[in-house]
Amino acid sequence: MQTNRIAAIVLASATALAGCQSAPEHKAQVQDNSTDRVSAGKVQREIRVGMSGAEVAQVLGSPNIVTTDEERREVWIYDRIATDRAYSTSSGGISALILGFGGSAAGGVGGSASSSAGAASTSQRALTVIIKFDIEKKVRDFAYHQSTF
Repeated sequence: MQTNRIAAIVLASATALAGCQSAPEHKAQVQDNSTDRVSAGKVQREIRVGMSGAEVAQVLGSPNIVTTDEERREVWIYDRIATDRAYSTSSGGISALILGFGGSAAGGVGGSASSSAGAASTSQRALTVIIKFDIEKKVRDFAYHQSTF
């Protein structure tokens, strides 16, 4: 009978642990990694000196800020901040009733085990892109800064 009780506890523990998943694993499953957003990689790959404003807008979308410099040339600023939050809880358990029959007496062992766990993860990303245009409305210079915290 002691062997059956130990087997039930081991099985319950394994089942409870199998259902656990960490917050980073949950985050990876739900995070939007689409290619439609502004990123440092997209700026590096696709923005070039000499591009028109329409071409820049097609690649990066609309800027947050449009201003002019001291010579009245246009400057576009893309300022993006993203917060990623993931929270997960996992719980699992098992209940077992193991019946044993021997001779004229009937006996049974009942047992149950359960566990629960939770995890949370928060991170932020910031990206600033500055695109400077010349008098002919072509890109003359660009810069970007990215940070993750």
